[in-house]
Amino acid sequence: MAAKLSGGGGGKYTVEQNSEINVTPFVDIMLVLLIIFMVAAPLAAPSVEVKLPRAVAPLQANPPTPIYISIQSNGRSFLGDSPVELDQIGSELTAQIGRRNPADERIFIRADKTTRYGDFMQVMNSLQDNGFYSVALVGEDTDAQ
Repeated sequence: MAAKLSGGGGGKYTVEQNSEINVTPFVDIMLVLLIIFMVAAPLAAPSVEVKLPRAVAPLQANPPTPIYISIQSNGRSFLGDSPVELDQIGSELTAQIGRRNPADERIFIRADKTTRYGDFMQVMNSLQDNGFYSVALVGEDTDAQ
């Protein structure tokens, strides 16, 4: 808080409070920063022309489509859009990924918020028993409500 040492009213040494904000230093700093960025921006762009060689890297295969397991509130499980029994989840997933390593696959689990914890854990145990350890849980974005 600033103090006003001179001015009207009171005696010679009366101290009044000054609650006004002085924005002049702020404006000065912003103008200096603006000038610095205006000068530095053109210097950041490369001005030397170079003919780059062609890339010879082999084309990468498309990433595999994500694998979703959905669990409804009544305990029914789905692999993608097709229903699947809990004891069949591991074998169905192994058949779906083919020769790829199960430990490298990421499985996305979507569960209803009223799903019983036991149903969820049965799915998790079935995945771990079949070598699927990379599991991601899908939730709804809070901004979507």
